Amino acid sequence: MKPYGRKTKKLVFQILDQEQRSKALKRLEEIPDDQLVGHLFSHFYHMDERIKFRSVTAMGELALRLAAASMEKARRVLRRIMWNLNDESGGIGWGSPEAMGEILNRSPELAMEFNTILFSYLDHRGNHIEHEMLQRGVLWGIGTYLEVAPDTLPQETRTQLWAFLESPDPVKRAYALRALIHAGAFFCDQVPDAIARDSHCIDIYTGWHLIPTRISDMAHACSWARA
Repeated sequence: MKPYGRKTKKLVFQILDQEQRSKALKRLEEIPDDQLVGHLFSHFYHMDERIKFRSVTAMGELALRLAAASMEKARRVLRRIMWNLNDESGGIGWGSPEAMGEILNRSPELAMEFNTILFSYLDHRGNHIEHEMLQRGVLWGIGTYLEVAPDTLPQETRTQLWAFLESPDPVKRAYALRALIHAGAFFCDQVPDAIARDSHCIDIYTGWHLIPTRISDMAHACSWARA
């Protein structure tokens, strides 16, 4: 990496490490988009979950700016995400499904083109992600998108999300529950008893911060349904 690249990458980290979301995102806008996109991708792999998720948030902001100027530039970001999630890429794709969900949450136009791809990462007949840890990111990304587009949830994906409520991994259970709540998939009294009593505490990202949250508390906070 060139010296200016290392310097910019360090600057991006310092900005993502700031506690005030609005100020950090404003500062990131000062970095040229063509440089910022690569550095945000690199921070998807950061060991600190807080930094990873904040880079995902920043990628959503960046994609929205790119789409306003050129939809094709925004599409390139999503195609790069898809490549990262492709076995042939040689990588694992940490943070990529979360970023796809964030971008589709921000842009209805891009969502119309790419939402079926996001859903396909749970589909064994589609682009199913087999990596156990990466499945967490898929669940998070789908839940993030469904927050603004609950009516787009296919029945098959809904069934797959329900199945994850029985996962031995508490993070997957929490992320699947979050997605179903965002989709309005059930009334509170329809939440499975095991989930309603699930005392596991999971760090839930709230847009800039990670908040320790019991799965049972998430279930009890569910207050509406659409189906």
